[in-house]
Amino acid sequence: MMASVLAINLNAQLTFNSQSVPASEYFKMCVVDMNGDFLDDIVSVDHTNINVLMQNEEGGFEVVNYPTAFAEHVPEWTLAAGDFNGDGYNDLIYGAFSGVSFMLSDGTGTGYTTVVPGNYVFAQRTNFVDINNDGYLDAFVCHDTAPNIYFLNDGSNGFEYHQGGLGDYPSGGNYGSVWVDYNNDGLIDMFIAKCGGIEARHTDQLFRNNGDGTFTNVAAEANMDHKTQTWSSAWADYDNDGDMDAFIGINSNTSGGHLLMRNNGDGTFTDVTAGSGFDIYNGLSREHAPADFNNDGYVDIFGNGGRVFLNNGNMTFTPVPAPFSEASIGDLNNDGFMDAFAFGTVHYNNGNSNNWLTINTIGTVSNRNGIGARVELYSAMGKQIRDVRSGEGFAYMSSLNTHFGIGSDTEIEKIIIRWPSGIIDIIENPDINTSLVVVEGEHQMGVNDTNTVQFSIYPNPVKDVLKIRAKTYENTTYEIYHLTGSLVQKGKLENGKINVSQLNKGIFIISLNQDGKKSNLKFIKQ
Repeated sequence: MMASVLAINLNAQLTFNSQSVPASEYFKMCVVDMNGDFLDDIVSVDHTNINVLMQNEEGGFEVVNYPTAFAEHVPEWTLAAGDFNGDGYNDLIYGAFSGVSFMLSDGTGTGYTTVVPGNYVFAQRTNFVDINNDGYLDAFVCHDTAPNIYFLNDGSNGFEYHQGGLGDYPSGGNYGSVWVDYNNDGLIDMFIAKCGGIEARHTDQLFRNNGDGTFTNVAAEANMDHKTQTWSSAWADYDNDGDMDAFIGINSNTSGGHLLMRNNGDGTFTDVTAGSGFDIYNGLSREHAPADFNNDGYVDIFGNGGRVFLNNGNMTFTPVPAPFSEASIGDLNNDGFMDAFAFGTVHYNNGNSNNWLTINTIGTVSNRNGIGARVELYSAMGKQIRDVRSGEGFAYMSSLNTHFGIGSDTEIEKIIIRWPSGIIDIIENPDINTSLVVVEGEHQMGVNDTNTVQFSIYPNPVKDVLKIRAKTYENTTYEIYHLTGSLVQKGKLENGKINVSQLNKGIFIISLNQDGKKSNLKFIKQ
């Protein structure tokens, strides 16, 4: 089986169609949904403006500018996105030479509040992640010249500043943080790719989440305390055996070359670089990140000097040319294939005949984005896993949507989502070649109500108008229920929009009935 996979991948073509777009080219870049419709948008910023190319369902983009109060620190080094304040719209964190700035949505989708903490930090990689698993997103920032810092979310849009405990080397050397559940215990761990100075400063660190708010550096015992000069790493289950492997990419060859590390499933890793293709490749890059570009069900790696390394399915990789090296990744024409945005140009993936599924996670008990959730997909080719992450690679922000390629498989047996809260949702037999919105707790332990009508709702939370995306609105009615079970509103779905302004604040269930088939989704009314 491995031989056939290898032969298929070696003959596969990966091509892109590059087009310029009217995006500002200031500082670092971002591809993420900014209006709550789960379509990836293009974000670029400066001191007083957030420029968004808003992807529309018909194809193409609408230019939207959000003027902001002056941000002292702009993303000279890094940019990350996540719904920090839980209002249904993604917020931004800018990482600069001397500090960070937060751009928090005002809950309307039309404006942002600038918050500039007064703490000094030579910011490198930034991430949104729920560090203490209290249901609120926190912000983590790698510090180049001192121990790392993080801002805990107090639940009221306030920040609690912390330094230390997650990378304490006195002179820093912290470059590329990735939050990943490497030991499959349901707790989010963190790996730091380090660089610069004496060996102790550039020795990589792996922090195991102890489940009590503390973390322990276990890099040495895990065989992950590498001394290479690296700014980023790419984590994914490259061999589809159910645990996360790591590619450690170098930006300088003064202390060794690229490393491919296979997860042994017992908390340790084995160096499998020899024969992988990375042992004979000496290209350098700050940016290394994972994505399944050809939708064959095996995660690829990009970032090495204008190349994508296609995964052959057996822990070997084949380099193919790509018109980008540093880029933000997402589906920018909603066709199920991952595209790239870099420096004013969209590189559209020309795709192939392989099938796919995209999953959009909405946390209710967990953080709103579901960041930190483990998503599992089961099909004829076996099991695939993804972690929902904010901030991969070194500098750029890629899609928060969870993307799977499934190759020639025409059915998906089930999706399992293991949320940070401990809630487990199981969706059986979802449609392929589509996007699936999953609300935490809606399909707990096999309760299935998605095998009927495929639709999604946005924005969520909603203030006035709830928008419905479906293949057709013909013969469709809706009913809205309070969580107590009382019917509060019903009608016929005419144009994909429902006025819910008269509802009280709270959580509701909308039931969509199309020709006798029903589907239910939760939404939050602000």
